[in-house]
Amino acid sequence: MLAISSFGAFAPQPIHKSELLSQAEVEALGIVWRGNATEISSHESLSATDLPSDFTWCNNNGVNYCTPSLNQHIPQYCGSCWAHGTTSALADRIKIDRKGNVGFPDIQLSVQHMLNCGNAGSCHGGSLDGPYQWIKGLGSTGISYLTSQPYMACSSESKEGFCPNADWTCKPEKVAVTCGTFGEACVGLSHYPNATVSDYGTISGSDAMQKEIYNRGPIACTIDATPLHKYTGGIITTKGGFTNHIISVVGYGTDSDKGLYFIVRNSWGEYWGENGYVRVQAGALSMTNCAWAVPGEYTAPEKGNQFPCFEDGSNCVASVEKAA
Repeated sequence: MLAISSFGAFAPQPIHKSELLSQAEVEALGIVWRGNATEISSHESLSATDLPSDFTWCNNNGVNYCTPSLNQHIPQYCGSCWAHGTTSALADRIKIDRKGNVGFPDIQLSVQHMLNCGNAGSCHGGSLDGPYQWIKGLGSTGISYLTSQPYMACSSESKEGFCPNADWTCKPEKVAVTCGTFGEACVGLSHYPNATVSDYGTISGSDAMQKEIYNRGPIACTIDATPLHKYTGGIITTKGGFTNHIISVVGYGTDSDKGLYFIVRNSWGEYWGENGYVRVQAGALSMTNCAWAVPGEYTAPEKGNQFPCFEDGSNCVASVEKAA
């Protein structure tokens, strides 16, 4: 069952200059700070031997396992980096699990579903820990796909742009929706493509980041984004201050001059940086705390597990109770 967000009581207001909530705000939402799904993290069992000096999931033996870059700032600004960074890393891991899904479209997860229902943040800030904990808690219903709930850059407390003119509270049509042709009513769907999480955890430090990325896939990390505002290319070496942003890390490399660096996908669009990416020297931009998730079940053509709804959704209409 889907949990209606209780986020309103703790909704961060626009006074936040960071897109990250404080530890106190995160814990007030019921999120475990730097939490792991199991008492002993499965990360500890991963091998750290024979790691290559250069590795990226965007070109692993000629296969691109990286899903598309997105822009959190359109159709208007929304401080949802925390949702973009975590869902993009998870989508990559799903693609890895699908062996590159040659012949099938990439699975893209719905950031808006998380903004509407996730109880992990809003357009005015979120957390590294909350997204994977929330998805794991959804059980078999999972997070919906982008095609069922497109990104609108709004959350329930947003006052920007068109946000006040719509309802962003968690209910069936804010999880997965379709609208019939020629003015027919929109309906929330009882069945929709979705993805689940079977395990999650947190790590810290360059060694753990390399080990997790190489063995299981991209990760999400906190970062000081201020030095990135005017970044146009190259390996950035600025040490950074406090973290205020979340990104996904898809690989790493070794430079003859700057040493180890990480390949980072941002959520500012492909017009920025190196086609939406930045290379960050190990230890730079305060990028050391990260989270990872292991995909559980997910809807995919090769699995034959889709429930087909009619064009107008009439055979999949969700009751209000199903969102509770």
